[in-house]
Amino acid sequence: MKNLKNLMILFMGVALVTSCSDDDTNTFVGQKKVFALSSVAVPSISGTATFIENADNSTTVELKLNGTPDGGMHPAHIHFNTAAEGGDIAITLGTVNGTTGFSTVTFSKLDNGTAVTFDQILDFNGYINVHLSATELGTIVAQGDIGQNELTGTSKAYVLNEKDVPGINGTATFFERKNGDALAVLNIVNTPAGGMHPAHIHMGSVATSPGAITFTFNPVNGDTGMSKTNVSKLDNQTAFGYSDVLTTNGYVNVHLSAEALGTIVAQGNIGVN
Repeated sequence: MKNLKNLMILFMGVALVTSCSDDDTNTFVGQKKVFALSSVAVPSISGTATFIENADNSTTVELKLNGTPDGGMHPAHIHFNTAAEGGDIAITLGTVNGTTGFSTVTFSKLDNGTAVTFDQILDFNGYINVHLSATELGTIVAQGDIGQNELTGTSKAYVLNEKDVPGINGTATFFERKNGDALAVLNIVNTPAGGMHPAHIHMGSVATSPGAITFTFNPVNGDTGMSKTNVSKLDNQTAFGYSDVLTTNGYVNVHLSAEALGTIVAQGNIGVN
């Protein structure tokens, strides 16, 4: 009887060890990284993307959005490059359920079959898009830069004053990225609807203008008054990141149109000026 009891205790111990071992292979290593997903086409929708390292070095991505409509299904992807630049799909993520605002997917490879680890994802040159639906992929409801493109929270804003067109003015804000590049956001008020307004960094200051163009921004959309551009090099391919913006001898011009570059709608000094 005593031997039977000892045998039962031994069996239970083995079962417990086996159970723990099985669970350990499925539990997370513990490293997590959360990236913000900001609203794009739908102001009420935003959220987070949580990257979780698994024991087998695969990565689980949990998307959690607020404000998604009940019953909607929202495809999501990791793309190459920054959101300001745009890029092809690198990894297909889980489809967000509009009712719960949640999706999860686990992967260890890019869509093209290239192996990718959790550590490599943390340094990935990419961004996330969450789309309105499978048939409306062109409508982005939430978006965020990830990996080396993540914003550090450090930024510098410069005032752009009205120039040739009364009432049009704004700001040029540069946000530092983890990799040392910058996200440049031009926010111009009272731009005419339907217009596209070229913008550049010029050499020198407003007082000494005109100066040569050193950097070209993405045009300002007249409907939104916004322009977003990744800043990593000048037009001549010289390296030019966030710290360089702060020390540059330059100024920003926003023009009326590509055909009317001589008409400056907003202008302001940046860097050391």
